[in-house]
Amino acid sequence: MVLLGTVVNGVCITIGALLGKVFRRIPERVKTTVMSGIGLAVTLLGIQMGLKGEQFLVVIFSLVLGGILGELWKLEDKLNKLGLWLERKLGDNQEGNIAKGFVTATLLFVIGAMAIIGALDSGLRGDHRVLYTKSIIDGFTSIILTTTLGIGVIFSAIPVMIYQGTIALLATQIERWVPNALLESFITESTATGGILIIAIGLNMLGLTKIHVANLLPSILVTAIFVSIIYVI
Repeated sequence: MVLLGTVVNGVCITIGALLGKVFRRIPERVKTTVMSGIGLAVTLLGIQMGLKGEQFLVVIFSLVLGGILGELWKLEDKLNKLGLWLERKLGDNQEGNIAKGFVTATLLFVIGAMAIIGALDSGLRGDHRVLYTKSIIDGFTSIILTTTLGIGVIFSAIPVMIYQGTIALLATQIERWVPNALLESFITESTATGGILIIAIGLNMLGLTKIHVANLLPSILVTAIFVSIIYVI
């Protein structure tokens, strides 16, 4: 089953969020300290991913053009509006609670090499091990995020499953029209680009910055375009 890894990932996020809701009575100081630890770990993960790039100019131009597109499309505003809509539907009494949890968790779980590589492995080889590993990590992370950011984290399972599921389904046909060298180059550079976005998420979680990470998401698409142009040239 091509989508098995994706489904497991969504289920783990959901279970983690539900457990986090149960454990919300954790003292505020403990939550703050744990969130800082996660923020530091996320930042380190982003640095490791960012250093894997081989064509740094591609990463820079992708971030610039991707950021422009994201601002024009107002992606972060749309994500926040979706989160606020969920708040109104659920009658949440803490303004911005669900929206913040939804946006932060969605960005954290969607951006990254494991989401792309895992979905590609599921589609190309029927190998779900990467997504299984990601599922465990996301599950534990969603527990902590829910205790600090609220139940909005649970709704991040939906975009995660759509994103990874789409990649997995497309990957079943990708070998017919994408050479292996081009695919490997895309994974390498998108990992580096995604790593920088994850660094931004980590810094936001630490309260050091307020970077509009969602508006930088088109950078991943721009990276694919640049890599394809370079390959053809």
